[in-house]
Amino acid sequence: MKPSLQLRLTPHLALTPQLQQAIRLLQLSTLELHQEVEQMLEQNPFLDIEEDAATAFESPLAQTLADDRASAPATRVSDAEDEGGAESAELAEVAEQDFGTTAREDWENGTEGDDFDGIRELPERSSSSSGQASGEGDDSDAHDRRAVGIRLQDHLRAQIVGMRLCADDQIALLALIESLDDDGYLADPLEEIAARLAELQGVSGAEAREELDARLRCALGWLQSLDPVGVGARGLEECLVLQLRAQHPPSRELRLAIVVCEKYLPLLARRDLRRLCTLTSSTEAQLRAAQAMIVACEPKPGRPFAEIEHQIVVPDVIVRRSGRGLKVTLNPDVMPRLRINELYAHAARSQRGSGLSGRLQEARWFMKNIQQRFDTIVRVSKAIVERQKAFFTHGAIAMKPLVLREIAEELDLHESTISRVTTAKYMATPHGTFELKYFFGSGLATDAGGNASSTAVRALIEQFVQAEDRSRPLSDSRLAQMLEEQGIQVARRTVAKYRELLRIAPAAQRRAT
Repeated sequence: MKPSLQLRLTPHLALTPQLQQAIRLLQLSTLELHQEVEQMLEQNPFLDIEEDAATAFESPLAQTLADDRASAPATRVSDAEDEGGAESAELAEVAEQDFGTTAREDWENGTEGDDFDGIRELPERSSSSSGQASGEGDDSDAHDRRAVGIRLQDHLRAQIVGMRLCADDQIALLALIESLDDDGYLADPLEEIAARLAELQGVSGAEAREELDARLRCALGWLQSLDPVGVGARGLEECLVLQLRAQHPPSRELRLAIVVCEKYLPLLARRDLRRLCTLTSSTEAQLRAAQAMIVACEPKPGRPFAEIEHQIVVPDVIVRRSGRGLKVTLNPDVMPRLRINELYAHAARSQRGSGLSGRLQEARWFMKNIQQRFDTIVRVSKAIVERQKAFFTHGAIAMKPLVLREIAEELDLHESTISRVTTAKYMATPHGTFELKYFFGSGLATDAGGNASSTAVRALIEQFVQAEDRSRPLSDSRLAQMLEEQGIQVARRTVAKYRELLRIAPAAQRRAT
């Protein structure tokens, strides 16, 4: 084969580091962006926080940075030397000679005192069932336990102190306590716990294993007698039975409630009281009394001790009514207030050729990309609000069909960019705080020849269910017929899918007997 030279022209897209960073910052959530800013502040000495007067509200990142504020002014230069970076060490030396070693770090973000404060906290998991089972006093005690952060295992170990147990019994009981999950249930079978304990203690032989198994079964009885009632159960049925026996005196209704828990709990969940009456040979009045006992129990006895993390949604944009229109503004709590540290920048200009100019340019790129990120978010949000004006007046029932391509064509952006912007970004509206993706949805055909948004259809289904007669709940087929009467053509299986997305139980389980 004879060698030859060929010249080809092929299109090639080269992503510069600046463009790669811009794309990555665009898809980050608010929390991830704050973490990225913190990391960049630690790595790049040219990047600093803009000084501002303290305000009544601070962003989550502000609180984190404020904890280190006392040590920050005197450690900016020394930190660079300790990290061993040649450029940072040289920069610190020049800065110390020319300007001293003062550097301030502060991040103060305020919020407008208007309709929205920029932060909405999601509701915590309800503890009403716990309050019904144990009364107001126990409920307040549970609140106190959560406030001081007492773990379930610590609460149980404190009760062991008053029990006169030998060393082996204490070890067995502690092994069971450590095997509890967050809900207070025994996470592992007794056989597995016994095997682990035997391995740790070096127990061998059939007789020794039998003795250890018996000791664990005895320890399980002690565990289930501790507070909270129902702890140490190996399933929901056993948990409910433990609470029923501890909270009610012996009666026919109590025996009936225990039988239902042990054998017929799925039927009770489906509210099939007629069949339960037949299987348990009881009257409807007796069964309802037993049902009331069961409903008052706490299905998760460890819930009051669980660490409840507050899920906070910080919206990126805020929509307010302004006259007859709508005003879209950026939430000031999510915008980092960064600046170039002039002290270090002057030192870099005086040391040209030292390699510091690259770090300075990196800091400028980072600030520019963050600004571009929020500009894009605001542009996309304004386009969404313009398309979904009816939602802000009438709610979800007035949502229109909208796809990413429509916003991309309007703003001359790629669909992938719109997808990144609308993921994990939130908008605070007069109707609540929603992810930007919430405003997008496919269309369903209507008799008028137009399309109805899937979000609006789900809102209609929810309205129908809320207004239904609980003695005769609406089936999926009936819901489909009602939607068709509204001019919206929806299949029964589509209605079932939307109902499940709304976390609405089937008609049989919604029936009030």
